[in-house]
Amino acid sequence: MTAFASAEGQTEAGRLTCELRAVNHRFLEIGFRLPEELRALEPQFRERIAARASRGKIEVLMRLSGQQGGDALQLNTGYVERLSAIAQDLDAALPALRVDLGTLLQLPGVLQARDIDTDAFQAQALALLDVALDDFIAAREREGSKLSEAISERVDGVAKIADEVRTLVPTIREGQRAKLTARMSEVAGNLDAGRLEQELVLWLQKLDVDEELDRLNSHVAEARRVLKQREPVGRRMDFLLQEFNREANTLGSKSVDARTSNAAVELKVLIDQIREQVQNIE
Repeated sequence: MTAFASAEGQTEAGRLTCELRAVNHRFLEIGFRLPEELRALEPQFRERIAARASRGKIEVLMRLSGQQGGDALQLNTGYVERLSAIAQDLDAALPALRVDLGTLLQLPGVLQARDIDTDAFQAQALALLDVALDDFIAAREREGSKLSEAISERVDGVAKIADEVRTLVPTIREGQRAKLTARMSEVAGNLDAGRLEQELVLWLQKLDVDEELDRLNSHVAEARRVLKQREPVGRRMDFLLQEFNREANTLGSKSVDARTSNAAVELKVLIDQIREQVQNIE
Protein backbone atom coordinates (compact mmCIF):
# COMPACT_ATOMS: atom_id res chain seq x y z
CA MET A 1 0.00 0.00 0.00
CA THR A 2 1.41 3.37 -0.97
CA ALA A 3 1.78 6.10 1.63
CA PHE A 4 3.89 9.13 2.51
CA ALA A 5 4.46 11.04 5.73
CA SER A 6 7.00 13.54 7.01
CA ALA A 7 7.91 15.32 10.21
CA GLU A 8 10.62 17.72 11.27
CA GLY A 9 11.90 19.29 14.43
CA GLN A 10 14.82 20.98 16.12
CA THR A 11 17.33 18.65 17.72
CA GLU A 12 20.66 18.85 19.53
CA ALA A 13 22.47 18.59 16.20
CA GLY A 14 20.24 20.83 14.10
CA ARG A 15 17.02 20.76 12.11
CA LEU A 16 16.07 17.12 11.46
CA THR A 17 13.57 16.04 8.79
CA CYS A 18 12.12 12.52 8.61
CA GLU A 19 10.27 11.18 5.56
CA LEU A 20 8.59 7.79 5.16
CA ARG A 21 7.57 6.50 1.73
CA ALA A 22 6.01 3.14 0.85
CA VAL A 23 5.07 1.27 -2.30
CA ASN A 24 3.29 -2.06 -2.67
CA HIS A 25 5.21 -5.19 -1.75
CA ARG A 26 4.11 -8.64 -0.61
CA PHE A 27 6.56 -8.58 2.29
CA LEU A 28 8.08 -5.94 4.57
CA GLU A 29 11.26 -4.41 3.15
CA ILE A 30 12.76 -1.33 4.83
CA GLY A 31 15.54 0.84 3.41
CA PHE A 32 17.33 3.70 5.19
CA ARG A 33 19.10 6.90 4.17
CA LEU A 34 20.38 8.37 7.41
CA PRO A 35 22.94 10.98 8.52
CA GLU A 36 26.16 9.46 9.74
CA GLU A 37 25.27 10.45 13.30
CA LEU A 38 22.13 8.26 13.23
CA ARG A 39 23.36 5.11 11.52
CA ALA A 40 23.69 3.36 14.86
CA LEU A 41 19.93 3.76 15.35
CA GLU A 42 18.97 1.76 12.25
CA PRO A 43 18.11 -1.44 14.21
CA GLN A 44 15.83 0.54 16.53
CA PHE A 45 14.20 2.33 13.59
CA ARG A 46 13.63 -1.02 11.89
CA GLU A 47 12.13 -2.54 15.02
CA ARG A 48 9.70 0.34 15.52
CA ILE A 49 8.49 0.26 11.92
CA ALA A 50 8.14 -3.54 11.86
CA ALA A 51 5.99 -3.36 15.00
CA ARG A 52 3.39 -1.32 13.09
CA ALA A 53 3.70 -2.41 9.46
CA SER A 54 3.85 -5.96 8.11
CA ARG A 55 3.97 -5.41 4.34
CA GLY A 56 5.30 -2.85 1.89
CA LYS A 57 8.60 -1.53 0.59
CA ILE A 58 9.30 1.37 2.96
CA GLU A 59 12.03 3.97 2.55
CA VAL A 60 13.13 6.02 5.56
CA LEU A 61 14.93 9.27 4.81
CA MET A 62 16.36 11.57 7.47
CA ARG A 63 18.11 14.86 6.67
CA LEU A 64 20.04 17.09 9.04
CA SER A 65 20.37 20.78 8.22
CA GLY A 66 21.23 24.04 10.00
CA GLN A 67 23.29 22.09 12.45
CA GLN A 68 22.75 23.00 16.08
CA GLY A 69 20.09 25.51 15.12
CA GLY A 70 22.56 27.84 13.42
CA ASP A 71 24.86 27.85 16.48
CA ALA A 72 26.99 24.91 15.49
CA LEU A 73 30.06 27.12 15.59
CA GLN A 74 30.99 29.34 18.49
CA LEU A 75 33.73 31.93 18.88
CA ASN A 76 36.74 30.95 20.95
CA THR A 77 36.84 34.27 22.80
CA GLY A 78 39.95 33.48 24.84
CA TYR A 79 41.86 32.62 21.72
CA VAL A 80 40.63 35.76 19.95
CA GLU A 81 41.71 37.92 22.91
CA ARG A 82 45.21 36.46 22.68
CA LEU A 83 45.26 37.10 18.92
CA SER A 84 44.13 40.66 19.59
CA ALA A 85 47.01 41.23 21.99
CA ILE A 86 49.44 39.86 19.41
CA ALA A 87 47.88 42.09 16.75
CA GLN A 88 48.40 45.16 18.93
CA ASP A 89 52.04 44.27 19.38
CA LEU A 90 52.41 43.73 15.63
CA ASP A 91 50.61 46.98 14.91
CA ALA A 92 53.23 48.87 16.87
CA ALA A 93 56.08 47.06 15.15
CA LEU A 94 54.49 46.82 11.68
CA PRO A 95 52.09 49.75 11.11
CA ALA A 96 51.44 48.71 7.50
CA LEU A 97 50.10 45.26 8.50
CA ARG A 98 46.33 44.95 8.30
CA VAL A 99 44.28 41.85 9.24
CA ASP A 100 40.59 41.78 8.21
CA LEU A 101 37.75 39.80 9.86
CA GLY A 102 37.56 37.16 7.13
CA THR A 103 41.23 36.32 7.51
CA LEU A 104 40.86 36.19 11.29
CA LEU A 105 37.91 33.75 11.17
CA GLN A 106 39.86 31.37 8.94
CA LEU A 107 42.59 30.91 11.51
CA PRO A 108 42.48 27.47 13.16
CA GLY A 109 40.85 27.55 16.58
CA VAL A 110 38.99 30.87 16.16
CA LEU A 111 35.68 29.08 15.49
CA GLN A 112 34.90 25.86 17.34
CA ALA A 113 32.23 23.26 16.88
CA ARG A 114 30.07 22.96 19.94
CA ASP A 115 29.83 19.44 21.39
CA ILE A 116 26.35 17.86 21.27
CA ASP A 117 24.68 15.42 23.61
CA THR A 118 24.59 12.29 21.44
CA ASP A 119 22.09 10.46 23.63
CA ALA A 120 19.72 13.42 23.59
CA PHE A 121 20.08 13.77 19.80
CA GLN A 122 19.29 10.10 19.20
CA ALA A 123 16.31 10.24 21.55
CA GLN A 124 14.98 13.23 19.59
CA ALA A 125 15.48 11.37 16.32
CA LEU A 126 13.52 8.37 17.64
CA ALA A 127 10.72 10.65 18.81
CA LEU A 128 10.60 12.32 15.41
CA LEU A 129 10.37 8.92 13.71
CA ASP A 130 7.41 8.07 15.94
CA VAL A 131 5.64 11.27 14.89
CA ALA A 132 6.20 10.54 11.20
CA LEU A 133 5.23 6.90 11.71
CA ASP A 134 1.92 7.91 13.30
CA ASP A 135 1.05 9.99 10.23
CA PHE A 136 2.33 7.25 7.94
CA ILE A 137 0.14 4.55 9.52
CA ALA A 138 -2.86 6.90 9.52
CA ALA A 139 -2.35 7.54 5.79
CA ARG A 140 -2.18 3.82 5.10
CA GLU A 141 -5.34 3.23 7.11
CA ARG A 142 -7.21 5.90 5.15
CA GLU A 143 -6.11 4.37 1.87
CA GLY A 144 -6.91 0.89 3.17
CA SER A 145 -10.40 2.01 4.14
CA LYS A 146 -11.04 3.34 0.63
CA LEU A 147 -9.71 0.17 -0.96
CA SER A 148 -11.81 -1.95 1.38
CA GLU A 149 -14.93 -0.06 0.34
CA ALA A 150 -14.10 -0.54 -3.34
CA ILE A 151 -13.47 -4.25 -2.83
CA SER A 152 -16.68 -4.62 -0.83
CA GLU A 153 -18.65 -3.11 -3.69
CA ARG A 154 -17.23 -5.67 -6.09
CA VAL A 155 -17.81 -8.52 -3.65
CA ASP A 156 -21.43 -7.35 -3.48
CA GLY A 157 -21.42 -7.48 -7.27
CA VAL A 158 -20.32 -11.12 -7.14
CA ALA A 159 -23.16 -11.90 -4.73
CA LYS A 160 -25.65 -10.12 -6.99
CA ILE A 161 -24.57 -12.12 -10.04
CA ALA A 162 -24.79 -15.38 -8.08
CA ASP A 163 -28.33 -14.48 -7.00
CA GLU A 164 -29.31 -13.62 -10.57
CA VAL A 165 -27.97 -16.93 -11.86
CA ARG A 166 -29.81 -18.80 -9.12
CA THR A 167 -33.03 -17.10 -10.22
CA LEU A 168 -32.35 -18.08 -13.84
CA VAL A 169 -31.51 -21.72 -13.15
CA PRO A 170 -35.08 -23.09 -12.92
CA THR A 171 -36.06 -21.40 -16.17
CA ILE A 172 -32.90 -22.59 -17.92
CA ARG A 173 -33.39 -26.08 -16.54
CA GLU A 174 -36.95 -26.29 -17.83
CA GLY A 175 -35.88 -24.95 -21.20
CA GLN A 176 -33.14 -27.56 -21.46
CA ARG A 177 -35.56 -30.29 -20.39
CA ALA A 178 -37.95 -29.30 -23.17
CA LYS A 179 -35.16 -29.16 -25.79
CA LEU A 180 -33.64 -32.46 -24.76
CA THR A 181 -37.00 -34.18 -24.55
CA ALA A 182 -37.84 -33.03 -28.04
CA ARG A 183 -34.51 -34.15 -29.47
CA MET A 184 -34.53 -37.50 -27.72
CA SER A 185 -38.07 -38.12 -28.86
CA GLU A 186 -36.97 -37.59 -32.45
CA VAL A 187 -34.19 -40.17 -32.28
CA ALA A 188 -35.37 -42.48 -29.55
CA GLY A 189 -37.83 -44.53 -31.59
CA ASN A 190 -39.16 -47.27 -29.34
CA LEU A 191 -36.87 -46.52 -26.37
CA ASP A 192 -38.42 -46.96 -22.97
CA ALA A 193 -39.88 -43.74 -21.55
CA GLY A 194 -38.35 -44.47 -18.15
CA ARG A 195 -34.90 -44.81 -19.72
CA LEU A 196 -35.39 -41.52 -21.50
CA GLU A 197 -36.25 -39.86 -18.23
CA GLN A 198 -33.16 -41.32 -16.56
CA GLU A 199 -30.91 -40.04 -19.33
CA LEU A 200 -32.56 -36.65 -19.11
CA VAL A 201 -32.04 -36.48 -15.36
CA LEU A 202 -28.36 -37.44 -15.72
CA TRP A 203 -27.83 -34.77 -18.34
CA LEU A 204 -29.47 -32.08 -16.26
CA GLN A 205 -27.41 -33.10 -13.23
CA LYS A 206 -24.25 -32.44 -15.22
CA LEU A 207 -25.52 -28.93 -15.85
CA ASP A 208 -26.49 -28.28 -12.22
CA VAL A 209 -24.66 -25.28 -10.70
CA ASP A 210 -26.37 -25.10 -7.31
CA GLU A 211 -23.21 -26.22 -5.51
CA GLU A 212 -21.08 -23.63 -7.29
CA LEU A 213 -23.56 -20.89 -6.39
CA ASP A 214 -23.67 -22.06 -2.77
CA ARG A 215 -19.87 -21.97 -2.58
CA LEU A 216 -19.79 -18.52 -4.17
CA ASN A 217 -22.17 -17.24 -1.52
CA SER A 218 -20.02 -18.85 1.17
CA HIS A 219 -16.90 -17.17 -0.22
CA VAL A 220 -18.73 -13.85 -0.38
CA ALA A 221 -19.66 -14.12 3.30
CA GLU A 222 -16.06 -14.96 4.20
CA ALA A 223 -14.70 -12.06 2.13
CA ARG A 224 -17.04 -9.65 3.90
CA ARG A 225 -15.87 -10.98 7.27
CA VAL A 226 -12.19 -10.70 6.32
CA LEU A 227 -12.56 -7.12 5.08
CA LYS A 228 -13.84 -6.06 8.51
CA GLN A 229 -10.69 -7.25 10.26
CA ARG A 230 -8.09 -4.80 11.51
CA GLU A 231 -5.08 -6.96 10.70
CA PRO A 232 -3.62 -7.36 7.18
CA VAL A 233 -6.02 -9.24 4.89
CA GLY A 234 -4.11 -9.47 1.62
CA ARG A 235 -3.05 -13.11 1.85
CA ARG A 236 -6.45 -14.32 3.02
CA MET A 237 -8.12 -12.44 0.18
CA ASP A 238 -5.64 -13.96 -2.29
CA PHE A 239 -6.81 -17.41 -1.25
CA LEU A 240 -10.49 -16.46 -1.47
CA LEU A 241 -9.98 -15.04 -4.95
CA GLN A 242 -8.61 -18.38 -6.10
CA GLU A 243 -11.80 -19.99 -4.84
CA PHE A 244 -13.96 -17.32 -6.50
CA ASN A 245 -12.16 -17.94 -9.77
CA ARG A 246 -12.60 -21.72 -9.52
CA GLU A 247 -16.37 -21.41 -9.11
CA ALA A 248 -16.60 -18.87 -11.94
CA ASN A 249 -14.70 -21.23 -14.26
CA THR A 250 -16.94 -24.17 -13.35
CA LEU A 251 -20.04 -22.04 -13.86
CA GLY A 252 -18.79 -21.10 -17.31
CA SER A 253 -17.90 -24.67 -18.26
CA LYS A 254 -21.36 -25.95 -17.25
CA SER A 255 -23.22 -23.15 -18.97
CA VAL A 256 -25.64 -24.06 -21.78
CA ASP A 257 -27.28 -20.65 -21.87
CA ALA A 258 -25.94 -17.28 -23.02
CA ARG A 259 -27.14 -15.64 -19.81
CA THR A 260 -25.11 -17.88 -17.52
CA SER A 261 -22.13 -17.65 -19.87
CA ASN A 262 -22.28 -13.85 -19.65
CA ALA A 263 -22.63 -14.12 -15.86
CA ALA A 264 -19.47 -16.22 -15.70
CA VAL A 265 -17.58 -13.61 -17.74
CA GLU A 266 -18.84 -10.79 -15.51
CA LEU A 267 -17.76 -12.75 -12.45
CA LYS A 268 -14.24 -13.14 -13.79
CA VAL A 269 -14.07 -9.42 -14.58
CA LEU A 270 -15.07 -8.56 -11.01
CA ILE A 271 -12.62 -11.10 -9.60
CA ASP A 272 -9.76 -9.59 -11.62
CA GLN A 273 -10.72 -6.10 -10.40
CA ILE A 274 -10.75 -7.32 -6.81
CA ARG A 275 -7.35 -8.96 -7.29
CA GLU A 276 -5.84 -5.69 -8.55
CA GLN A 277 -7.17 -3.85 -5.52
CA VAL A 278 -6.10 -6.54 -3.07
CA GLN A 279 -2.54 -6.14 -4.35
CA ASN A 280 -2.66 -2.59 -2.99
CA ILE A 281 -3.85 -3.67 0.44
CA GLU A 282 -1.37 -4.34 3.19
